[in-house]
Amino acid sequence: MRFGKLDADGTLALVDRPRPTAGDGEVVVDLAACGVCGTDLEKVRGRYRTAGILGHEPVGRIAEVGRGVTDLSVGDRVFAHHHVPCYRCEVCARGDLTFCPTFSRTNIDPGGFAEAFRVPAENVGRGAVLRLDPSVDWGSGSLLEPAGCSLTAIRRVALPDRATVFVLGLGPVGLLYARLARALGASWVGGSEVAPLRRAAAERGGIDLTVDPRDPGAVGAAVDRATAGRGVDLAVVATGHPAVVREATGIVRRGGTLNLFGLPEAGSRLEADLQDLYLRGVRIVPSYATTEPDIAEVHRLVVSGRLALKDLVSHQIPLERIQDAFDLAARPADAVKVVVTGPAYGS
Repeated sequence: MRFGKLDADGTLALVDRPRPTAGDGEVVVDLAACGVCGTDLEKVRGRYRTAGILGHEPVGRIAEVGRGVTDLSVGDRVFAHHHVPCYRCEVCARGDLTFCPTFSRTNIDPGGFAEAFRVPAENVGRGAVLRLDPSVDWGSGSLLEPAGCSLTAIRRVALPDRATVFVLGLGPVGLLYARLARALGASWVGGSEVAPLRRAAAERGGIDLTVDPRDPGAVGAAVDRATAGRGVDLAVVATGHPAVVREATGIVRRGGTLNLFGLPEAGSRLEADLQDLYLRGVRIVPSYATTEPDIAEVHRLVVSGRLALKDLVSHQIPLERIQDAFDLAARPADAVKVVVTGPAYGS
């Protein structure tokens, strides 16, 4: 079978390998679709410090069930989460599940950009394989993981009732965050993004206002108008550019929160007036990844109609053209969310 592999020199290659088989407690899934995430792009660029496995937003049909798996069947349409916490360590006991030391050691094999992939027993046993409702199409299913990341972040920052929110960076995950904040009761949601295509997707999804951050002072002016000069309850940095973090610190209200949500560039530093942050009581909260309960919750929101995902998938490109998919996903002016499709896509 074929799968997208990150070579040691940082190049993306479509290579052959034996088809995986399901061991005890495991399942094998035939790929229908897997989204190209910003972290996948950073891995190819060599800017991400974790393991080089590509693809963590996969959906497909179960092709094989290992011994001992009783609640999943061949033919089930599923989403498979790539990482699960141990639920036993001190970090998990304190609720910081995605920072569990063993979290990143569990992963689908050989990754989400494969004609078929194996889900390890730890993931299956901890509920990380989610049956998709018939109303959830493959493209929407591939967006459940980044939507789950948004929900995990919102839980970490403890979003206030009727909060004012500004999302800096309306790429696919920033768009999902903005839509989810709106669905969960935010009173005003704004955002900044250089790509007109993505600003349009935000406004189509009910976001109150978007601005081009290249327009000097546009972000601050938009927030001042919306909050009568107080600043937003929550500023979300959904991009990895360090300069955006500094801009975000200036639009948060006294006692408000700045959420570091997008992947920062390796080696980047925060340059901000720390005394100002101290005196205004601004909290800086990082959020990383998601867990299977939050993915299940966003699935419920999609099924209920409270969260729209389908229209965010702008391009669907077959696995044999994976390089084209990555090239397109790296051009924000031309694409919103790019999804790579596999052999089960038409089923």
